[in-house]
Amino acid sequence: MSPLRFLMGYIKRHKWHYILGIATLFIVDFANLYIPQVTGEIIDGLTLNTLDMRGVLSMVGIILALGLTLAVGRFLWRYFLFGSARSIEKEIRDDMFAHLETMDVEYYNSHKTGDLMTRFTSDLNSIRMSIGPAIISIFDATVMAVMVIMQMMFYVDVRLTLMTLVPMGVILIGEIFYGKIMHSRYKQRQEAVSDLTDFVQESFSGIRVIKAFVRERRQLRQFLKANQNAMDKNLNIVRLQAIIIPLLDVIIGTSGLITLIYGGYLALVGDITLGKFSAFHMYANMLVWPMIACGDAINMFSQGFASARRVQEVFAEKPEVEDRNTVSVDALKGNIKFDHLTFIHKGMSEPTLKDICLDVPAGTTLAIIGRTGNGKSTLVNLLLHLYNTKPGMILFDGRDINSIPLHTLRENIAYVPQDNFLFSDTLAANIAFGAHGEDMEKIVAASQMACIHDNIIDFPEGYKTVVGERGVTLSGGQKQRSSIARALIKDAPILILDDALSAVDTDTEEHILKNLKQNRAGKTTIIIAHRVSTIQNADVIMVLEEGSAAEVGSHKELMALGGIYKEMFEKQQLEAEIGEQKAALERDIASVSEKGAAK
Repeated sequence: MSPLRFLMGYIKRHKWHYILGIATLFIVDFANLYIPQVTGEIIDGLTLNTLDMRGVLSMVGIILALGLTLAVGRFLWRYFLFGSARSIEKEIRDDMFAHLETMDVEYYNSHKTGDLMTRFTSDLNSIRMSIGPAIISIFDATVMAVMVIMQMMFYVDVRLTLMTLVPMGVILIGEIFYGKIMHSRYKQRQEAVSDLTDFVQESFSGIRVIKAFVRERRQLRQFLKANQNAMDKNLNIVRLQAIIIPLLDVIIGTSGLITLIYGGYLALVGDITLGKFSAFHMYANMLVWPMIACGDAINMFSQGFASARRVQEVFAEKPEVEDRNTVSVDALKGNIKFDHLTFIHKGMSEPTLKDICLDVPAGTTLAIIGRTGNGKSTLVNLLLHLYNTKPGMILFDGRDINSIPLHTLRENIAYVPQDNFLFSDTLAANIAFGAHGEDMEKIVAASQMACIHDNIIDFPEGYKTVVGERGVTLSGGQKQRSSIARALIKDAPILILDDALSAVDTDTEEHILKNLKQNRAGKTTIIIAHRVSTIQNADVIMVLEEGSAAEVGSHKELMALGGIYKEMFEKQQLEAEIGEQKAALERDIASVSEKGAAK
């Protein structure tokens, strides 16, 4: 689809506003056309003594009426055309955001945030200019130029008009080539701005890492490089404008000089009256605007179409994960079955998960443990249907996951991710994010279950405390527990905790697990962890090793098996004992130091 066709789809929704705006613009141009003629008639009337004071006042009244028409008309066409352009900008932004919400995680893995933000801001602004001011300029330039030229030819003199139009023709031809060159340069500029925006966004998000590794100078050098590239691309546009605009002034000046010399000669020899010469000079000046407007319109169209293509690229992307051949499902009970589950990430040759078979009845607490990079989080992403699986590999209540509508599936799963993302909002709003409305009783109850309530009420603003971007003002443990509360308030049949207790101490972890056991009786809970202490009381424990379910059973059964799980358990127990001994030794040393200092 061409950019013009893409934009016309939105323009048609506001066609009556555009029609009324253009009609009003035509009336304004038509009224504007007669001001020089009336002025010329006043001059001739006063010069030839054919007008008395009453006639002059009548002519002045006509000019005032035309001025009032221009004032009202200019307000109306701005209201209709500029207003429609703003509305279309909003509609495209709404549609683009809604479309991006349907895209799967793979899309965001391969597209930078800064680039998407540029398309939402700078590109949409260019589109607005191309469907608002550019349309006004091109219509006004065309209609105004035609009417002014006709008036010059029939009211004043054909010969003078033709001589004046020669430089204007040169301008028109030059602007066509100018638009083609500007289009490619503007596209390069937008790409450079996208890269710069993405770099800045990423740097600010990772400012703590930059400071921790003392890489401010390195980031500054990279920023200067990206900023220089953006400036160079902008200068490519400015250099072209620096050549074209003065050249345009020279040609316009030449046209005005021709008007003065030849028009003055015709007035002196009596071929035209002084009033017509004055009117012609005013008409010639009126032609300057259409020529400039035409160049501006070509520039805005070039930029707008380049941006429209970039926006179209977003709409052209289709989600790989979407509802296909789904059946109506009201709710899930929590039965999960993995039937020879195998999954290969896009671009990878080896499977991340290999032939996993497991039946998880509703109400079961399933724990998944394994070394880093063995597919634990991938398994969670598959349960949330963030990636597609082959039919029959994952079943919920006996139904293939691919046949369950995405909204129904995710509505019945409460999820605590590894990154514990919090929005820049109040703690109450963050916790209630997974529920419908902010019910403070439910928020407090979920917070108490997640062992975060006492921390929250200690804050000066309590639950109204606004956390920073990504929850940066909270500690790691507070963010985790806030995320757990957000999942618990949902009270879903299935709860997934993806390494969600790693930042809390063992006592708090024990309390949270105890609360989960009491409050989620009869509901399925999946806990992914690295610490054996977190999952040893689970009904079923699955040990992932190189993407395969190496061991499955209860804590007691796996310990008796004497395999990977037992090795991990004993290793972590040893590390814990060493840590306790080290802490005790440090306490003893501190105690001796204090006694020595007291003596």
